Amino acid sequence: MADWYYIGHYGQLGPLTRDQIDELIAGEVITRETYVWRTGMSDWASAEAIPELRDGFAAKPFAAQPPPPFSKPSAEPSMPATPYGTESWTPSYASPYSRLESMSMIRSDRSRVVAGILQLVLPGVGRIYLGYAAIGVLQILITLITCLFGWIWAFIDGILILAGTPKLDGYGRVLSQ
Repeated sequence: MADWYYIGHYGQLGPLTRDQIDELIAGEVITRETYVWRTGMSDWASAEAIPELRDGFAAKPFAAQPPPPFSKPSAEPSMPATPYGTESWTPSYASPYSRLESMSMIRSDRSRVVAGILQLVLPGVGRIYLGYAAIGVLQILITLITCLFGWIWAFIDGILILAGTPKLDGYGRVLSQ
């Protein structure tokens, strides 16, 4: 007869038969602290407090977790892990872009030379061409508002683009020459 209920992770569950309750105890779904109730009981009680369920817990002794396997320390110091997995390690004093050529990154279809010339002739357009729309629009607005300062900023930025300062386009791809 299905007359058992218990309170699990998803609330009150049941009605269940005694065999189903025993299976849940064996599967450690119902623990000693789980509240259970059946017809004839006045209130919910922990499963350990019910004599007929207590035997199911006694049959299963406490099993200690095995210790983790012991590993012998190596004689050589290990190199620090890189976020890219099996790549070679680079010293911390190296430029953050020094590994771009060694990595198999996607090449951009944008040209650094075209972007630099666009930036020198039309302030902000070179940055928009590279995918840096916010910087490009800001340069255009400042050039329209203050004329001289915006043009100087865009001119210096165009020279830096031609010199190779931005290594990546706005989409994270390596710029072509």
